[in-house]
Amino acid sequence: MTQYSLIMSAPVIGILAWATVIDVRTRRIPNWLTGALLLSGVVQSFLPSHTVSPMQSLLGLLTGFGLTFVLFALSAVGAGDVKLLTGLGAWLGPQHVLAVFLLEKVLGMIIVLAQATRQGRLRALVRNSILLALNLAHIGELGVENVAESGKSCNTLDRYLPFALPTFLATVLVLWASTFGRSL
Repeated sequence: MTQYSLIMSAPVIGILAWATVIDVRTRRIPNWLTGALLLSGVVQSFLPSHTVSPMQSLLGLLTGFGLTFVLFALSAVGAGDVKLLTGLGAWLGPQHVLAVFLLEKVLGMIIVLAQATRQGRLRALVRNSILLALNLAHIGELGVENVAESGKSCNTLDRYLPFALPTFLATVLVLWASTFGRSL
């Protein structure tokens, strides 16, 4: 990715920043915003100054959807989170959206650990995480519905992590690293 591509990515950064503000305040990402992200990502791929080709946009869209839909099926993320990463994939393509997804998970974990520590609930978070991991290991025996229910019953924090915040941070880092030749 070149510096020109970074400038061409300004709209996606703007939309993600807007989604982050809304998600932090309400813990919801509006459909019109994720729809705009997805549509603008596909449209820009057909323009002469595109960040990715139309095929990369389609593959990125499918990658973003596939990565988060599994988590949605387990009730680990909401539908807005799936739509956010799907739209982001349309802008970034499959490789970069995968990098954003992985980095977002690390950043999200750091934020959750800090939040649990601040609330004095770190021990409960670790205990509930181990319980959920054990349930996931036995998903064939327990069934998806039971594992999803155990995840809901293991809430440790007062408020859910706004998915858009670590996604925004990860996107900025991935775009910056890919533009200036450093890989994360």
